Amino acid sequence: MPPALRARPSASPARSRSPSKRRTSPRTAAAPPSTGLGAGLRAWFIHKLVEYRAVVLVCFACPVSFVLWLVSEVRARYAEATSTPDGHAKRVEEVAAHVRAWATSPAEGRRMMCTARPSYMNLSTRFVDKEVLHKVRLSHLRSVLSVDALPGKEGTVTVEPNVTVGAMCRRLAPGHMLAVCLEIEDATLGGLAMGVGMTTASHVYGLYQETILSMDVVVADGSVVHATRSNEHADLFKCLPWSHGSLGFLVSLTLKVVPAKPHVRLTYTPTASQAECCALVRELANAEPPPAFVEATIFSRDAAVVTHGIFDDADTEAKRAAINPISRWHKKWWYTHVRDVCDEGVARVEYVPLRHYLLRHNKAIFWTLQDMIPPWLGNAAPFRWALGWMVPPAVSLLKWTTFPEFRNLTFCKQVFQDIVLPMTELESALEFAQELFGIYPVLVYPCRVFDHGPAGNGQMRSPRPDQMVRKDSGMFFDLGVYGVPLACKEKRRYDPVAPMRAMEKFIRKVGGYSFLYADTFLTRAELREMFDHATYDKVREAYGAEGAFPELYDKVKPEVDVVAIGKQYADIII
Repeated sequence: MPPALRARPSASPARSRSPSKRRTSPRTAAAPPSTGLGAGLRAWFIHKLVEYRAVVLVCFACPVSFVLWLVSEVRARYAEATSTPDGHAKRVEEVAAHVRAWATSPAEGRRMMCTARPSYMNLSTRFVDKEVLHKVRLSHLRSVLSVDALPGKEGTVTVEPNVTVGAMCRRLAPGHMLAVCLEIEDATLGGLAMGVGMTTASHVYGLYQETILSMDVVVADGSVVHATRSNEHADLFKCLPWSHGSLGFLVSLTLKVVPAKPHVRLTYTPTASQAECCALVRELANAEPPPAFVEATIFSRDAAVVTHGIFDDADTEAKRAAINPISRWHKKWWYTHVRDVCDEGVARVEYVPLRHYLLRHNKAIFWTLQDMIPPWLGNAAPFRWALGWMVPPAVSLLKWTTFPEFRNLTFCKQVFQDIVLPMTELESALEFAQELFGIYPVLVYPCRVFDHGPAGNGQMRSPRPDQMVRKDSGMFFDLGVYGVPLACKEKRRYDPVAPMRAMEKFIRKVGGYSFLYADTFLTRAELREMFDHATYDKVREAYGAEGAFPELYDKVKPEVDVVAIGKQYADIII
């Protein structure tokens, strides 16, 4: 699930929740139409930025991102070194006291609450104008509180919500790993808990939410609730995933970790037809026992590579000779390495160090970096050896430096979608995505969706009978579509509204779900059709979230009039 590489302008007054009270900050304001010489110069400047974006990224964004990464690493390691359970209690009490002060303030002056984390720091496509909300600071909650994992055994970690995937990988590898570990280093464990996560181990462990054992949440009255699947707050626990901060403030969570070995024995299998690829994905996902990891990278209708991995010690000379540390700065971007195997058409086995495998998509942000720095430059050996240590550019920096016209252009000319769909629809989904967007590569992860009984899955419904592969679960998959649509590459007219509306209709029809970090064109009614709101609505009322936190739709809806922006920019060729 890659983060967005562009953002959108904030809502026009017609789409705002409270137009009369809205205060629009300059950075997130949608650009008004302009005419005259100034408008012409501005348009020329924007198109030159697009044309020479690789130069801007290499000369500015990448080196600045590297500095920001160094600062964040020092900060994360300091937090790890100084964190104590007593310190955590004090930090949580600060959040709770802030919320209690809000709850006891005059009702007529209260605005709904949100985190104070700037919008550009979030790995989502949206730019939210938080000045219209009451901001609560959670940025100091960034410590690993405990690790309870014996060698060779499953265990747990308890963390504050701003601990990153990268920090957790460093702490656990090579003996353990998060059961579901996202490939993007800067993703936070709390953000994944309140949203959703899926990766190449999800055919075994399910979605990220299945690996959460408990969550501590500050609810609307300022009390701290400890929620698990089996205690008195089970309803809240089930609804927190996919809630996107609309039920309370997460202040800690306990996650399942699983034993691992220093290396992953990775087998690359090229396939020569869609039928062959889909059959192999299903076979591996449902194998007994299954491999630890399964992933498919699809390069065309007839060409793909299915990779599957198992843990290994790489303890012989022959195995050590096949070790490939794929995430080092000078290595090829991961997807291009896989494409080489596809072009060769010959299966290959490599031994990949565990942390390198878990973060293999981080350097090229899956393959979206190719639309910013062309592979002939960024993936060339001289660039990789000399400057590869600067890659990737920080998503937060890209969002922070983006201005309205450029956001509008990229909103209309790029696609970032992760979609959960039943495995029975794999072939039809691939065909439909190609018809709508014409984007390759496409990513596929198989994922087990567990049936926890009526209302047991929170906003997700239990799998349908025809989707079940075991007594307790159905098999789904993540369809990852990221990049520039074919129409844009061919300099043709492209309006994003029609294809996205068609895809969302398909998702609802087959019983799937859109990842809500990405662009959504759903109406409020359509979102409630896609996601089960029955328990969610009851939890909102029971825990006082109504009037305290924006509802789910208001958290994830576009900040712009998507139809108007689509029409306005459909004829602009970049």
